[in-house]
Amino acid sequence: MSTMTYQGYAAKIEYSDEDKCLVGRIAGIQDVIGFHADNVTDLRLAFEDAVEDYLSYCSEQGREPQRPASGKISLRIQPEVHAAINVAAEVSGKSVNQWINDTLIQAVDD
Repeated sequence: MSTMTYQGYAAKIEYSDEDKCLVGRIAGIQDVIGFHADNVTDLRLAFEDAVEDYLSYCSEQGREPQRPASGKISLRIQPEVHAAINVAAEVSGKSVNQWINDTLIQAVDD
């Protein structure tokens, strides 16, 4: 499985042996938006067209398009972990939010 990104949307890409083509589906939203193609170049174009069509459709319908994430996250962690994060952030000269953001970016990029 691989992913593509465009305008903040990510698509999960897989190969369909049954259909003998690449298929993609926009991930992280409840609306179902799929696309397919026989090669990667055409799949990229189909993905971008699917995103553009989705945004146009939402605009025509007068509704906000769903976004994969708001940028806000709420989680519960062990107090000991929270304390360690506070120390790590302070030692690095960052706010807790910035430290967590940087750490998550590093984890996702690895």
